[in-house]
Amino acid sequence: MTIFIFLASLLGAMALGIPIAFALLASGVALMLHLDMFDAQILAQNFINGADSFPLLAVPFFMLAGEVMNTGGLSRRIVNLAMALVGHVRGGLGYVTILAGCLLSSLSGSAVADAAALTALLLPMMTAAGHSKQTSGGLISATAVIGPIIPPSIAFVIFGVSANLSIGKLFIAGIFPGIMIGLSLALTWWLLCRKGTLQRPPKKSTGEVWKAARESVWALMLPLIIIVGLRMGVFTPTESAVVAAVYALFVATVVYRELSLKSLVPVFVNAAKTSAVIMFLVAAAMVSSWLITVANIPQQLVALLEPFMDNQTLLLLAIMLLIMAVGTAMDMTPTILIMTPVLMPVIKAAGIDPIYFGVLFVINNSIGLITPPVGTVLNVVAGVGRMKMDDIFKGVLPFMWAEFGILLVMTLFPQTVIWPARFLMGG
Repeated sequence: MTIFIFLASLLGAMALGIPIAFALLASGVALMLHLDMFDAQILAQNFINGADSFPLLAVPFFMLAGEVMNTGGLSRRIVNLAMALVGHVRGGLGYVTILAGCLLSSLSGSAVADAAALTALLLPMMTAAGHSKQTSGGLISATAVIGPIIPPSIAFVIFGVSANLSIGKLFIAGIFPGIMIGLSLALTWWLLCRKGTLQRPPKKSTGEVWKAARESVWALMLPLIIIVGLRMGVFTPTESAVVAAVYALFVATVVYRELSLKSLVPVFVNAAKTSAVIMFLVAAAMVSSWLITVANIPQQLVALLEPFMDNQTLLLLAIMLLIMAVGTAMDMTPTILIMTPVLMPVIKAAGIDPIYFGVLFVINNSIGLITPPVGTVLNVVAGVGRMKMDDIFKGVLPFMWAEFGILLVMTLFPQTVIWPARFLMGG
């Protein structure tokens, strides 16, 4: 009955068009009334404590770093480097998209930011070269969802805080799966481009390649600084977000000189607005999370999933299907905030590595960004690229199935995630 009240109040509020953050608060109030323990002071205290978290400081700083990179020339130079390296081969602009997407993922950690940058820079070039606009938009959309997987990742920060796990370990564990997804997209693009004649950009000379590399070296130093700093224990994941923001500001204003002090104002405002939305969601979700624990909903869910507890693979497949279904109707951040406190006790009871599960969980939620009807990334690409949602959904289908295929492989063979993570962590 408790689970029914929680779901009915949450889904009912969302069906009425209430914003998700307020729907989470409504479900929390409904649970308090059901448990006969309504107290406005407890509600307010949990709401404030939800946002009062040192690790969550990483969110606004990573958002600021992403905004600076897109407006300060770092993203464009990454795309130019990818163009110089692989732009001349058959279907080269597709490989440019994938390579640039993986590199941008190691800078911003946001799928939406990567989608906007890649669409503005590459979609006109791909259509001019003879590629189908819907297929090109689909590839850009599928590439953008690598953003929350390869570190730094805002999604891993939120999941780590919600699950009380090491954000640094989650960052390291996401590197190899992100590369696997990029390779699966490259293979899918190669299969789609085998036939037909396409206009190829001329091959860059060695001098032009070196010039692109020199111009992008400042941008490429950022992920190296973050990974080495985390691995060597120089700074925490939260501090790495500050390093990323300060470094991006320095490069954009002093080295590339594409951001003036006057133009910094809208950059800070945009980052603040996006951060405020995320932080309000987190605070509201912590109210529901506390009440979910008090109401023993995780224990009830463990009892419901008891038949799967002896088989970790079947349990993971069932959970992945559940997350996949939720991801079609809900954005990534609220999905992580709502489902993490419910699912983590199940994962721990089944003896599944929580870091491994966290990687699968974030990948599944990331793919949910390109599944309709919500499909946040699809909406961004459609808006920036001036495309119809129907067209872009048709274009993303083959790439979406490739990503789900990689997710299935990692679910069936856990060592594809665990072994590389242990190697990178030095254990």
